[in-house]
Amino acid sequence: MNNKGSNPSAGRQHNVRYPIFSPSAGPVKRKGWGCFAPRPVFVLPLFLLLPGCAVGPNYKRPNVAAPTVFRGPTETAQQASFADLPWWEIFHDETLTELVKTALSNNYDLTAAVARVEQANQVAAQARSQYFPTLGYSTYTSLGHNQFIYSPLNPPNGSQGFLLALARVSWEADLWGRVRRTNEAARAQYLATEEARRGVMLTLVGSVSQAYFELLGLRLQLDTAKESSQSFATTLTLVTQRVHEGIGNELQAARAESDLANASGSIPELERQIALKENQLSLLIGKNPGPIDTKPKYLGEVPPEIPAGLPSTLLERRPDVLAAEQAMRGANAQIGVAQAAYFPTIGLTTFFGKISSPLENLSLGRTNAWSIAANISGPVFTAGALTAQKRQAVAAWEQTKAQYMQTALSAFRDVSDALITREKLDAIRTEQAKAVQFNEDAVRLMSMRLTNGQVGNLEVLESKQRLYSAQLALNQTEINRRLIIVQLYKALGGGWNLTDEQWMAVNSQPGAQTPAPGQKP
Repeated sequence: MNNKGSNPSAGRQHNVRYPIFSPSAGPVKRKGWGCFAPRPVFVLPLFLLLPGCAVGPNYKRPNVAAPTVFRGPTETAQQASFADLPWWEIFHDETLTELVKTALSNNYDLTAAVARVEQANQVAAQARSQYFPTLGYSTYTSLGHNQFIYSPLNPPNGSQGFLLALARVSWEADLWGRVRRTNEAARAQYLATEEARRGVMLTLVGSVSQAYFELLGLRLQLDTAKESSQSFATTLTLVTQRVHEGIGNELQAARAESDLANASGSIPELERQIALKENQLSLLIGKNPGPIDTKPKYLGEVPPEIPAGLPSTLLERRPDVLAAEQAMRGANAQIGVAQAAYFPTIGLTTFFGKISSPLENLSLGRTNAWSIAANISGPVFTAGALTAQKRQAVAAWEQTKAQYMQTALSAFRDVSDALITREKLDAIRTEQAKAVQFNEDAVRLMSMRLTNGQVGNLEVLESKQRLYSAQLALNQTEINRRLIIVQLYKALGGGWNLTDEQWMAVNSQPGAQTPAPGQKP
C-alpha cells in the first residue's frame, strides 16, 4: 500500500502519514481496541472518517533517454528556444497574421477540441462528487381501507391516509483510495484533452501558415509560367519566320510548338491548384470557399537564427508529448482503481423523516423515523474477474507508457529532421541563387551581343528560358525554406508559454513563462 494521497482540486501529490493503531501505544483498557475504549457504535463512524491508504502505484514519469543536443547543423546546447516566440513574430507577415487570427476564432476543429475539454472537465467534476455524501428523498402517500399497516382482523373504521416522507444520506468511506484514484484518472483525462486542444491550436497555426506559403509559391509559379509561355510564343514566331525564309527547319518549329504547348498547358493546371489551395485556406479559417488575397510576389523574411533549445525541455513543451504523459498518468491511476476492488467497500447510510397514519398524527413525535447504518460489502469468489481486471489495467499502463516513449522519440526526430532540412535548404538556395545570377548575366550578355549583331533573337530567348527554369527552382526552394520553419516551430511546441488570450491577441506580450496545464511550475 502507498501512503500518498492526492488533492483532487489541486492535482498535486502530497506525502501523508497515517496513524497506526498499535497495542504498544498505551495501556489496554478493552480487548481489541488498544488505548481506545469507546463503544463500537461511536468508534465505527470515527474509523470511517480517518484517511485511508490509496492502493496501487503512485505515478512516476518514466525516464526518457533524451539526447543532450539535437542532431543538426550545430550540435551545441542552447537554453533559448525558437518555441519561446509567439507565432506572429515568426514571419512578420500581416496577411498571414490575419488569416491565423481568423482561423483561431472560426475553425470548427478547434471548436470541437474545446468541447472535448469541457466534456472531460465535467467527467472530472462528476468524479469529484464521489468525495461527498449523496442526499436524496422519497415520499409515499396513500388513502385506503384495510391497508398493509393494519391488521385485517381489526381494521379501523373508514378509510385512512398514510404518509411516508424520508430524507436519505449515503456516503462511501474511501479507505482504499478507489475514489482518489478515480479522481486522479479523471483529472489526467481532462489535462490530456486540454493538451490535445493546445495541440490543435498549434497544428492550426502550422496548417494555415503552410497553406499560405504554398499558395504564394503557386502564384509565383503561375507568373513564371506565363512569362515562359510568352517567351515560347515569341520563339515559335521567330522559328516559323526562319522556316519561311529558308533559314530554319521543320524540326525546330515542331520543338518550339511543343515547348509552347507544354508551357501553356501548365497555366490552367497551376490555376486549378491555386483555386484548391484557396479552398483549403477557406476551410481552415472557417469560411466558404473563396479567393484569398495575398501581396503579389511577396514571401516575407526568414528568421536568420533559429535556436532549438535543449531536447529535455521538449518533453515539457510539446502538446502531444504532454497529452501522452497524462494518458499514462490516468492509466496508472486505473491500476489503483482495479486493485481497490479486492477490498471491501464500507459505507454509511442514514434517513430521517415521518411515517404517519392516519395523517392527523403527522405532528406527533411517535411518527418520527430515523436510522443510521453501516454496510460492508466485498468480493469472496469472482472466478478470476478481479485479477483479470487488474491485469487489463496493468496492460493499459504498459501500452500508454510505450506510446509516451514513442511520442517522445518522434518529437526528437521531428526537430532533428527540421534542423537538418533547414540547413540543406539554405545550401541549396545558395547554389540556386548562383545559377539565377549566372543566367541573368547570360541574358544580359546575349542582349548586348544582339545589339551588336553578333547573335540573333533566338539565342536570347533560349537564354531567357533557362533563366525562367532557374528562377522557378529558386522560388520553390524559398517556399520550402519557409515551410520548414513552420514545421520546426510546430515540432518544438511553439507558443508553449502563451495563455489562450495571448494566442488570440496579436502583439501581446507572453506571460512570465506560465506553464501550460499539466506542466510542472
